[in-house]
Amino acid sequence: MNPKPRRPVVFSRPDPGTIRNLADTLRQESTGAGFLLAGAIVALVWANSPWGYLYTELSETVVGPHAAHLDLTVADWAKDGLLTIFFFTVGLELKREMVVGQLRRFSTAIVPVAAAVGGMAMPAFVYWLVGAVQGSDAMAGWAIPVATDIAFAVAVLSAFGSNLPSALRAFLLTLAVADDLLGIIVIAVFYSEGISLVWLAGSIAAVAVYLWLVRRRRPAAIALFALALIAWYCMHRSGVHSTIAGVLLGFATPAKPTRRQAPGAQARTEHYEHWWRPISSGVAVPIFALFAAGVALNPAALKSAALDPAAQGVVGGLILGKPVGIFLTTFALVALTRATLDESVRWRDLVAIGCVGGVGFTVSLLIGELAFAPGSAHEDAIKAGVLFGSLGAAALGAILLSARSRWYSRHVSLALEEEEAVDEGDLDLVVPDEDE
Repeated sequence: MNPKPRRPVVFSRPDPGTIRNLADTLRQESTGAGFLLAGAIVALVWANSPWGYLYTELSETVVGPHAAHLDLTVADWAKDGLLTIFFFTVGLELKREMVVGQLRRFSTAIVPVAAAVGGMAMPAFVYWLVGAVQGSDAMAGWAIPVATDIAFAVAVLSAFGSNLPSALRAFLLTLAVADDLLGIIVIAVFYSEGISLVWLAGSIAAVAVYLWLVRRRRPAAIALFALALIAWYCMHRSGVHSTIAGVLLGFATPAKPTRRQAPGAQARTEHYEHWWRPISSGVAVPIFALFAAGVALNPAALKSAALDPAAQGVVGGLILGKPVGIFLTTFALVALTRATLDESVRWRDLVAIGCVGGVGFTVSLLIGELAFAPGSAHEDAIKAGVLFGSLGAAALGAILLSARSRWYSRHVSLALEEEEAVDEGDLDLVVPDEDE
């Protein structure tokens, strides 16, 4: 009796190697930015399609038990729940940079950190100025254009600035990390209402137990996850935005191998970031973008957004305020103190980096939702402002980065030709100055 032929499997379970390759791909900044952009595009297309009502119904569907104060809409679960994973990875990155990275040395960190401060103050001022001139009632959104989306910014730099000095990437990364830290402080201080000290203390206590347990030789993963859920829930009930729990947990994770770990062991920040980064960039952030970026783009809505002072302030803050703030602060610090730029970096490079810093997608959308409640007259205009402001900053940054990258490419080529000419005894060839 002949055995029955096996039917081909269309969707089989991927092997471990495939899963590892997929995870490694998701850990790349460009991939994370691509997924984020894809989520935003799907949201825009869906919200403006004939099935836009389904998008609204899904976003406003309430899920969760009322007795536990967890009866949140699907959009709120994406904002308050899934985005906590993103902020946890941000906390891990901040902790690593402050302990073993660029932020651990004052001399290295002072210039990009100061640039981050200036790059937050100037967009807030631009937003305030636009609102004050027009008598806007939307001044609560002053912090919306202060954020830099590190995934998008680094992706733009990688795509259009391949020939730029590596010091510029370090500058942008340090600036974006400092920007994230300051943005977290802004959210915690200015966008928290009716704080319950009891629930806040409960969240901090859970983080403290997590801190004790995560430093042990082999902490139980299920126990750490349970403590993280408790910290998140207590933070949610406290009135402070629940994503702050993710930041605190990231900060509580040791950035160096502890004495109880085996010699040569990997630091917990690296291990957990390696594990959670694909979930953050491939699931949490794209889903948040899906439910945060759905705004009407019909002519009437676009006209309304263009005339809205809040949207104008956001666009002006991201496209104009960010580069001006970053450049002027850096210039003033170098001119007035002993601080210096890396010798491979030109001032024109910083103009391009400042424009890229205006890509403030993820955190800007989050602050916009915190500043203006659902149904607010400015809700859709703010989303449109973040989208167009971020895209405008990315486009301008891409143009400038491409121009600078071409100059560096020519500079390196001419330098190599000069070396060859010197070797052959021809000294007439010189490398032109940048202004020539």
